[in-house]
Amino acid sequence: MRSILKHITLTVMLVFGSRLLPAQNLSLTITKRYLNLPVSQTQNRGIMQFRVQGKPERSFKIRLATDKPDYWVFCDVAALKGKTISISYDGKPEGLSKIYQDDAIAGQDSLYKEKNRPQYHFSTRRGWINDPNGMIFYEGEYHLFYQHNPYEREWENMSWGHAVSKDMIHWEELPTALSPDSMGTMFSGSTVIDYTNSAGFNRGNTPAMLAFFTVDNPEKEVQCLAYSLDKGRTWTKYNKNPLIDSKAKWNSKDTRDPRVFWYKPGQHWVMVLNERDGHSIYTSKNAKEWRYESHVTGFWECPDLFELPIDGDKNRTKWVMYGASTTYMIGSFDGKTFTPESGKHVYTTGSIYAAQTFTNMPESDPRRIQIGWGRIPQPGMPFNHLMLLPTELRLQTTQKGLRLSSVPVKETGQLFTRTGQWASLSAAEANEKLKALPSLDRFRVKATLKLSHATSAGLSLFGQRILDYDLNSNLVNGVFYSPEDMTSMEVTADIYVDQTSVEVFIDSGAYSYSLERKPVSAPKENLAFWGNRIEVKNLELYTAQSIWK
Repeated sequence: MRSILKHITLTVMLVFGSRLLPAQNLSLTITKRYLNLPVSQTQNRGIMQFRVQGKPERSFKIRLATDKPDYWVFCDVAALKGKTISISYDGKPEGLSKIYQDDAIAGQDSLYKEKNRPQYHFSTRRGWINDPNGMIFYEGEYHLFYQHNPYEREWENMSWGHAVSKDMIHWEELPTALSPDSMGTMFSGSTVIDYTNSAGFNRGNTPAMLAFFTVDNPEKEVQCLAYSLDKGRTWTKYNKNPLIDSKAKWNSKDTRDPRVFWYKPGQHWVMVLNERDGHSIYTSKNAKEWRYESHVTGFWECPDLFELPIDGDKNRTKWVMYGASTTYMIGSFDGKTFTPESGKHVYTTGSIYAAQTFTNMPESDPRRIQIGWGRIPQPGMPFNHLMLLPTELRLQTTQKGLRLSSVPVKETGQLFTRTGQWASLSAAEANEKLKALPSLDRFRVKATLKLSHATSAGLSLFGQRILDYDLNSNLVNGVFYSPEDMTSMEVTADIYVDQTSVEVFIDSGAYSYSLERKPVSAPKENLAFWGNRIEVKNLELYTAQSIWK
């Protein structure tokens, strides 16, 4: 079929609102901001390419619907207004006639109000998201870049999506920042601000935002650079990419996810790069030419390396090396070599993966703030997965030594309104109080449970145990957890429930976890505490606002 279609030379003009006969190629003059494209998960992927004056403008894989679409995705073509583009597609061509232009995306009237749309976690308008990338604070904006497939709810076409926020809570999604090119697709990385113009891209008094990222292709992964002079809105890829091609050194394709930061004592850039069996450290004076320095085994993907004060004392610090699975080591760092002193440890589990921390935080706010990818599907939606709540990381002295803890950033407080607080309740009394919540779509519960006659207790939501504390085996939802007071009979949980997700912070963030909220099917109960003769020492209920306008 494909060989026959190659000989079809019919070109048609697509006009907004029209529906034309199937065609292999389309030409259209862009008059609107968006092209809306129909998607069907039952179709095989084909390659769609846009050309402007005969030159490739973009190329991506898409399951173009031939009949009724499962959902619609879009291309932001604002930069092409007034230009004539040619669209080719090597899959079944019938869906080309369904493509249309508009100044709104298909489904705009229901955007952020969909049945399974997270209401206080970031999710993209359309398509797939995974690893957070390039998180940075600059001139009053928090930037969240992320791995993104704009054209389907499944993984493919890896690009850098982009959103900005004034408070890390309310996000505005911007056009895709980095898209696949002739070298390959855009994998994870990081951003910095080049205040000293070390790379030579600055313009006047405007420092460049530098993005370091992995380009992936079937043969290898290489590290590349792009720069922006307009606060990350548009990007220029460095014309001498790649910066690092280390496949031969490691005899492995797995060399990815550059995490770059400025090391002030040495006045040089540091790159932490996942290579084969761990994290390598490279250094550079100009952000372009990199020198290998050292390697730490035992990590996989998405490295992070940062310094934290011990118990909030800025005069006593340690360094933390982190990997995608949330495991970490504590140690020292001299600008070239990380020396582990403790680990590997873990402070959070569940749906989280590939978390990263913000760089370039102002001196007035030296918090180390992390956002992780929540591997939680959104059933039946034209988008998939979410970002977990931003959390502040702290390094604290415990009976087991120094350990990380995490709590939601203070900015999350604006989302929640307390509707009640009680003390010294039986489980039955507490369950009566839970009925005061006006909705179980999204809410927050803080509770301290004291066990005496029970070896386990917790909280269930429509039969799903979102908190399950096994005192006998020291397990919280199946993961080993030992409280700071080893003989304690109590556990405190701060529980955040959204449309499709649950996040739980135990004992002020000493341990946390996230999980998928299971769909309701013939529930025996709504929200209820369980456990034999337990005491709910403290109970607080909160309603939750939506972050979407």
